[in-house]
Amino acid sequence: MSRFILPLGLFVVLMGFLGVGLSLNPREIPSPLIDKMAPDFTLPQLHQPDKTFSRSDMAGQVWLLNVWASWCVACRQEHPLLVQLARTKEVPIIGLDYKDDSVAGLNWLRQHGDPYTLSVADAKGRVGIDFGVYGVPETFLIDQEGRIRYKQIGPLTPKSIAEIIMPKVRELKAAGA
Repeated sequence: MSRFILPLGLFVVLMGFLGVGLSLNPREIPSPLIDKMAPDFTLPQLHQPDKTFSRSDMAGQVWLLNVWASWCVACRQEHPLLVQLARTKEVPIIGLDYKDDSVAGLNWLRQHGDPYTLSVADAKGRVGIDFGVYGVPETFLIDQEGRIRYKQIGPLTPKSIAEIIMPKVRELKAAGA
């Protein structure tokens, strides 16, 4: 009888770990960058490649950095929500066209609408890597000081915008006022 206690105990512990693991949301991968300064970058603007954009251009503002690409199927899902959010003018949205051909990115925005205050081209994906991008789409909420305050992995949803992102935007704006 005692020879079954150890295997049974190990089985119960293993089942506990498995149960906890299955209850986690895979979209809620904690980012080590939360509350840290967003990586500094300078990239060419998608619409005007002779002009650049950097994190410091948004100093003093709360803003969203949305990582997208013309080849991204999930980006099509969230794009109408970004267009709606942009119409409210509550928060500037900067697009990061990730590992994409600039012409394809521009065509995609013409076809689906352009919700971005401006977009930058990260053709080699280096800035995305600095931000710890797992894949597109991903969205970062960045405060007035340039700190990342929230990261959404995967497409935005009406619920994530209404219940998480916009309350955080309003809170950060109020704190900075």
